[in-house]
Amino acid sequence: MGNQDESGRRRGQGELEGQVLAVLCEAPDPVTAGWVRERLGGTLAYTTVITILTRLQAKGAVTRERVGRSFTWTAASDEAGLAAHRMRRVLDGENDRAAVLASFVSSLSAHDEQFLRELLAADEAAGPDGTGEANKTAGAPDTREAVQVEHEVHDAHEAVQDAHEVVQDAHDVHEAARDSEAR
Repeated sequence: MGNQDESGRRRGQGELEGQVLAVLCEAPDPVTAGWVRERLGGTLAYTTVITILTRLQAKGAVTRERVGRSFTWTAASDEAGLAAHRMRRVLDGENDRAAVLASFVSSLSAHDEQFLRELLAADEAAGPDGTGEANKTAGAPDTREAVQVEHEVHDAHEAVQDAHEVVQDAHDVHEAARDSEAR
C-alpha cells in the first residue's frame, strides 16, 4: 500500500492530494478523515489521510473545524484551485517572476493564450478591486471566511495583473521578433 495504488503502481506527486480533494469536493457537508478514507476505498492508513488533509490545509485547499476531540474537513477550493496554488508557489519561489511568466506564456498553445487573454480582459473589466461594481454588496457580514476569501481574491487579482503584464511583454517581444524577421 503506502505510496502505491491498487495495481502496485507508485503514485505521482500530488495524486493522493488530488484524490482527497476530489472526495471533499463531493462531500455534502464537512466530513471526518474516516469518511474521506472510506470514499477512497479504505486502503490508505488513517494517518496517511490525516497527513494529506493537514498538507492540504497548509496549502489553503481545505479547512478544518474541531468537533469534539476530532476535526471535520471541508474543501476550500477544487482541484483547479489546488493546481493554481501550486503554480503560484512555484512562481513565488523564483527570483525572476517576469521571466518565468514570459516563458510560461510563450509555451502556451494559441487556444490557451487566447483563453488567458479573455480571462485577463474580464478581470480588467471587473475593476481595480477585482469585484466589479455589480458584485459589491453593502453591509455584508465581516466573517473570518469572508476575509479569507477577500484575501484570496486579492492575491488572485494580483497574480492576474502580473500575468497580464507578462503576456503583454511577451506579445511585444513576439511582435518585435516577427518584425525583425520580416526585415
